[in-house]
Amino acid sequence: MGPVGKAYAALVAAGELKPDADQERAVAALDRLAGDLGNTRTGFLSRLFGRETPVPCGVYLWGGVGRGKSMLMELAFDSIDAAPKRRAHFHAFMLEVHERLRDARKTQEGDPVIHIAEDIARDLRFLAFDEMMVTNPADAMIMSRLFTALIDAGVGIVTTSNRPPQDLYKDGLNRQLFLPFIALIEQRMKVVSLSGPTDYRLDRLEGVQTWHVPNGPEATAALSRAFFQLTDYPVEDRAKVPTEELDVGGGRTLHVPKSLKGVAVFSFKRLCGEARGAPDYLAIARRFHTVIIVGIPVMTREMRNEAARFVTLIDALYEHKVKLLAAADAAPEGLYPQGDGNFEFQRTVSRLEEMRSADYLAVGHGAA
Repeated sequence: MGPVGKAYAALVAAGELKPDADQERAVAALDRLAGDLGNTRTGFLSRLFGRETPVPCGVYLWGGVGRGKSMLMELAFDSIDAAPKRRAHFHAFMLEVHERLRDARKTQEGDPVIHIAEDIARDLRFLAFDEMMVTNPADAMIMSRLFTALIDAGVGIVTTSNRPPQDLYKDGLNRQLFLPFIALIEQRMKVVSLSGPTDYRLDRLEGVQTWHVPNGPEATAALSRAFFQLTDYPVEDRAKVPTEELDVGGGRTLHVPKSLKGVAVFSFKRLCGEARGAPDYLAIARRFHTVIIVGIPVMTREMRNEAARFVTLIDALYEHKVKLLAAADAAPEGLYPQGDGNFEFQRTVSRLEEMRSADYLAVGHGAA
C-alpha cells in the first residue's frame, strides 16, 4: 500500500470516510503516481540524445459534486513525498500562465509556451489542480502544448473536474484545436470516474442556514463561514480567494468576486442591478454548484426590472439544481410585495422555498 492508500485507510478506520469502490480505484491510481514520480524511463530517443526522460504521469479525477475529488487530490498532495510541489486552483494557474506569456513574448524567441513549461518544470516535481474547467479560447489554444511539455519533463499532475475529458471545452470556439489536449489526458494520464453513493458536499451543508434576514454584518459573517466550510479553504487566507472572469457568451464576461471549487459569491447589485439576461444566468448555473448572493433588497414598484432579472436568475439556478445561500432584507415572500410582475414573482417565491428544502439540497448539480 502506497502513501495515499495508507492515509485513506486511516480516514476510513477513523470513521471519517465510508468505504467507496470508486474512491479506492482513485487511491490506487494516486499511489501508482507516487511510485512513478521516483522513476525515469529510457528508450530510443533517450539514448539518441544521451539522457533519461522522466516518466510521464498524472491522474484526472472527475465526477459530480460532493464525490470526494478534492478530498482525494488534497490527500495525494499531502501524502506523496515529492518536492518541490504546488497545489493551485486551475483558473488561477492559467491566469498566471497568461501573465508569464505576455512577458515571454517580449523577450524570448521560439514558442513561449514551451519556455514557460520548462520554467515551471524546473521549479516543480508535483502539481495538483482543483477544478479543471476550460471556458475560453485563450486557455484552450495553449493547453495541449503546455501540458505535453510538463508531462514530458516529468512533472506529476493530479487534477479534478466535474466533466469527463471528452466534455472539456464542449462546443467551444475552434474546439478542433483543443482536441489534442483531450487525447493527451486519455493517453498519458489515468482517468478515474467518481460517481459513488456518498455526497460529501451535502454533509458540509449540515447546520448551514441558507437564507439570512436581514442584510448586515451578522448575515455576511455567517455566509463567509459557509463559504469556507464548503470549500475547505483556510480562513486565514481569505484575502487570496480567487476571482474569475466568467465567459457568458457573445464576447462578454462576468466578474465573479469569489470563485472556488464550484462555489461563487455575488452581490444582488452585480447580478440584477445591471443589464443582464438569461445567457448570463445560465452560464452561472452551469459553472457553479453553489451560489452565494448578498445584498438582496426588498424590491419596490420602481425596481420591476431588477425583480424581472431576479426571476430569470432563480429560474436558471433552480433548473440546474444550484444550491443557493443568500442574505436578504426579507423572507422570499416579502421580497417584491407589489409592482408589475408581482403575480409571476410568486412562482419565484415558491422556488426559493423549495430550494431551502432537504430534498432539493440532496439533488446533484445539473440533475433534472
